[in-house]
Amino acid sequence: MIFETLILLVGAVAGGIATIAGFGIGSLLTPLLAIKVGTGVAVAGVSIAHFFGTGLRFFFWRKDINKKILLSFGLTSAAGGLIGALLHNSLYNFFLTIIFGCLLVFAGGMGLTGLSKKLRFEGIWAWIAGGLSGLFGGLVGNQGGIRSASMLGFNLKQKEFVATATGIALMVDVARTPVYLAVQGREIAAIWLFIVLATIGVFIGTVIGGWILKKIPEKIFNRTVSAIILLVGIFVLIHR
Repeated sequence: MIFETLILLVGAVAGGIATIAGFGIGSLLTPLLAIKVGTGVAVAGVSIAHFFGTGLRFFFWRKDINKKILLSFGLTSAAGGLIGALLHNSLYNFFLTIIFGCLLVFAGGMGLTGLSKKLRFEGIWAWIAGGLSGLFGGLVGNQGGIRSASMLGFNLKQKEFVATATGIALMVDVARTPVYLAVQGREIAAIWLFIVLATIGVFIGTVIGGWILKKIPEKIFNRTVSAIILLVGIFVLIHR
């Protein structure tokens, strides 16, 4: 029962972080679940908890979504996520995880130093950024960190950022989850208890995270997100 309790607790932490930063469920739960079932199955299993947790966040924040970004960056992100999910089993490897962790550390550092403010994604660049973040996320199962780092370049208000990141995440989940279920359905069914506990934890964390988010001043929100991106990047590298 120790591991089951840990899944529940980490799920709650991940849900809280995801509510604030727009990502974190896959980044934290996947390495933990991989200890028991292997990385490939962990990515697929966590995608289920991610889907339900993201759906709950979407319900809470749907009115603040920036539709322009959702329909540009978001659509290509979902397409990239679908392609990444299809290629996941054949291309996922140790080196991709290292590159992913390094990208998060770099992006988090850029945000904390203020250099990310010089980045602005407009027009075709928004589509390209979305597609690349989705593709990489589908491959490693942790798209959110790259997505949130990219979205710092859109200069969104706090509520817009969280709502839009959530909407995009849900689009990606709708695209990739059926692929995981079709390819690894039996493996996912075999770990149903872990998935249920992770989902419950994510739900609890989402509610708590919503309360914390309201306490974070607008002027330090971007740096808060950047700090979370940096820490998750370090976590990914340590537990690769």
